[in-house]
Amino acid sequence: MSDMTTVSKEKLISDVKVVIADAEELLRATAGQAGDKIADARAKIQDHLNNAKASLAEAQAAVVERAKAVGHATDDYVHDNPWRSVGVAAGIGFIVGLLIGRR
Repeated sequence: MSDMTTVSKEKLISDVKVVIADAEELLRATAGQAGDKIADARAKIQDHLNNAKASLAEAQAAVVERAKAVGHATDDYVHDNPWRSVGVAAGIGFIVGLLIGRR
């Protein structure tokens, strides 16, 4: 999974949390309203919110699980190839140093 996809999923999770919070606030604000249509709408919104929360929890768990898997794979690679890892890190550090030095 690319970093961009992970960032997009994290942004989506964050956005869904905001929408859920806003919807819950709307439900609290309309709690005193009477009428069958309002009650039906509130029930539908509450049902959709519960479904969204469950989906959000699943998506968040998937992102965390994927991050853990990537971390373990990286750790395994570094343990299997310590000198190659040191060389790659030194190369990246050298390139970053050149880029910073140009400023």
